[in-house]
Amino acid sequence: MRKWAIPSALILLCLLCLIPDQGRKLQANAEEGAVDPPKVEDKIGAVPNGLQTDSDVVKRESESISKRSLRSNAEKFEFQAEVSRLMDIIINSLYSNKDIFLRELISNASDALDKIRFLSLTDKEVLGEGDDAKLEIQIKLHKEKKILSIRDRGIGMTKEDLIKNLGTIAKSGTSAFVEKMQSSGDLNLIGQFGVGFYSVYLVADYVEVISKHNDDKQYVWESKADGAFAISEDTWNEPLGRGTEIRLHLRDEAGEYLEESKLKELVKKYSEFINFPIYLWESKEVDVEAPADEDETTDEEDTSESTSSDEGEEDSEKSEDEETEKKPKTKKVKETTYEWELLNDVKAIWLRSPKDVTDEEYTKFYHSLAKDFGDEKPMAWSHFTAEGDVEFKAILFVPPKAPQDLYESYYNTKKANLKLYVRKVFISDEFDELLPKYLSFLKGLVDSDTLPLNVSREMLQQHGSLKTIKKKLIRKALDMIRKIAEEDPDESTGKEKEEVDKSSDDDEKNGQYAKFWNEFGKSIKLGIVEDATNRNRLAKLLRFESTKSDGKLTSLDQYISRMKPGQKDIFYITGTNKEQLEKSPFLERLKKKNYEVIFFMDPVDEYLMQYLMDYEDKKFQNVSKEGLKLEKDSKTKELKETFKELTKWWKGALASENVDDVKISNRLDNTPCVVVTSKFGWSANMERIMQSQTLSDSSKQGYMRGKRVLEINPRHPIVKELRERVANDPEDESLKQTAHLIYQTALMESGFMMNDPKDFANRIYSSVKSSLNVNPDAAVEEEGEVEEAEAETETKEDAGAPKVESESAEDDADTEPSAVKDEL
Repeated sequence: MRKWAIPSALILLCLLCLIPDQGRKLQANAEEGAVDPPKVEDKIGAVPNGLQTDSDVVKRESESISKRSLRSNAEKFEFQAEVSRLMDIIINSLYSNKDIFLRELISNASDALDKIRFLSLTDKEVLGEGDDAKLEIQIKLHKEKKILSIRDRGIGMTKEDLIKNLGTIAKSGTSAFVEKMQSSGDLNLIGQFGVGFYSVYLVADYVEVISKHNDDKQYVWESKADGAFAISEDTWNEPLGRGTEIRLHLRDEAGEYLEESKLKELVKKYSEFINFPIYLWESKEVDVEAPADEDETTDEEDTSESTSSDEGEEDSEKSEDEETEKKPKTKKVKETTYEWELLNDVKAIWLRSPKDVTDEEYTKFYHSLAKDFGDEKPMAWSHFTAEGDVEFKAILFVPPKAPQDLYESYYNTKKANLKLYVRKVFISDEFDELLPKYLSFLKGLVDSDTLPLNVSREMLQQHGSLKTIKKKLIRKALDMIRKIAEEDPDESTGKEKEEVDKSSDDDEKNGQYAKFWNEFGKSIKLGIVEDATNRNRLAKLLRFESTKSDGKLTSLDQYISRMKPGQKDIFYITGTNKEQLEKSPFLERLKKKNYEVIFFMDPVDEYLMQYLMDYEDKKFQNVSKEGLKLEKDSKTKELKETFKELTKWWKGALASENVDDVKISNRLDNTPCVVVTSKFGWSANMERIMQSQTLSDSSKQGYMRGKRVLEINPRHPIVKELRERVANDPEDESLKQTAHLIYQTALMESGFMMNDPKDFANRIYSSVKSSLNVNPDAAVEEEGEVEEAEAETETKEDAGAPKVESESAEDDADTEPSAVKDEL
């Protein structure tokens, strides 16, 4: 024991001596590392969920990101047929502008944020606390894994929402967009049809949608665009709290979207006016002071010693003083840091003064608001502030083109294109009480400080201020449309045109109102029908062609300026097309007397003229109806007396045709007669429109049909000859047949539909027989039996012909191999 005691003691003593040295080294290392100690507080907020300590979360997230196949334990679904069709078009599209996917995703994120903010007006708890209460959009890149993610803290989606909204859309918008794509190939309009999400497959081949709704668990929707998608409960990703994150696994050819500069450019271009902050997780290189390496410090000291060896004692004293004040050696190094950068810091455009907003900014805002990112800018806009009992700010836009479905189910669907804000808080974009239906084509925004915030939509609809807002919006909208016409040089004539040309150097305004009328003219006409209060204002906006407009559009004011002295009525005629109307017999005398007649060729014009009875104290007169008053003819009374016997006889001969009267006409020149209707009944054009209605009932339309009056031209040779023959033999049956034929011909020429076309055809054939001196009783020669037998034989031969051909074809087929063999 004593033998080992002394060595053991020595070893223990050595160990005790080493412990202080190790302690001093640890302390020295700690002092060196304390040059710039990292502070946890500095980095809080830079990384989402920066305080997360569960290391498995990162591992599970990276595993899920790297997967390119649907999870085996997920619930599988098939896409709706129309959605699959849409996705096939998008995936196989050669559309060059793939940038739109980011615009659509940001727009959807903004909508989700709008919804949760609206719910928070009545229930503040839905927002939650901390980061969940921040209403923002975040864009993040994973360059190594080629993943682009867009996250919002919006309302989120439940499992049912994910299935309904992203897989089995039961909307007409999908099919409507597919039809539009196939006809025009314009993928740029995808947002207007509510299917913008699927634009992600322009750039991605695998998409994950992680979403958390307050009323459900967190779920993951995923699809490879192969006709199926899967949904599973999310137990591996970072908890979102609330909202949605979309991860795009980008294709190889979409690598440009992994560049931060590209994403900044797209947000600036398309989403500058989104009302929520959009952040990009951006990398930056900064210069940081870092401790210098020991080797570098030693080299610097050696260099300083060699340079100072030749200096005097004074310098050595200075260097000693400096050494006492010497600090730890550091150097500047480049370090990559990440932080959230705000991309859209533009103030809400409607809150700014109109003088401070450029035309380019208005155009960009319109594209963002209307989700219309074509090259055309809006035709006009009106930015104004209303003050008084009701205060609000508004911007109204006239789109460059009318939507395809603008007039489909016009009275049965609610279409509102105005967004309603209350004190900068978005309330609804389905508020159709702000503008009447006929102005539903306008797009824009209204922000009111008067309306209450925390009330339901139903209560808001009953609020008294809405009527005042609506009234002012209508007035501003009509003024905006009127201004398009006033600034269009093509709308002015004479001195007015010269003044407009001088004041306007913008060629874009030439023909602008004609373009507006071609797109939205029907809406103005419907406004005249629906809005009695503004009927006169709307009538000033009417445009049409006439007998003196030389193929251009003209207005009622211009028509009145060209009226003949003493003319009291505004003359018009309705029909299906201009060519037909120009040849109408109703215009013969009017043209000869140099009267101007308006052409109304739209079916809605018939309804329009039932409401537009007068304009500027001038009555409207349909020249195809009774009551047409022209210059007085001194011979009128004499002619009536001369043809009294003929008119009375003709009326009796047409008793079966339900003709109300036969009169001398003051509107004909070269035509023997026409059929006119009573002043307050349907015209021939209106009858045709009503009969073509799908659910029309002819038995109930009789009382609305105008009484038909046959007007004859007393100067026409046919009418003169008929008068003489009737005077000689009024009971002549051939004369009655001729009178019927003339009436039916006039009926057809006047635009009416024949009640009995067969009867009319028989009368024509009888007339032809008479002119060819064919016996009226001559029968049609019957087909002989021999001819029938020959026809049967020919039919049999024709039936057997294909067999011969097939046999010869077989023979040819048999000879072909041998021929080929010989060639080989």
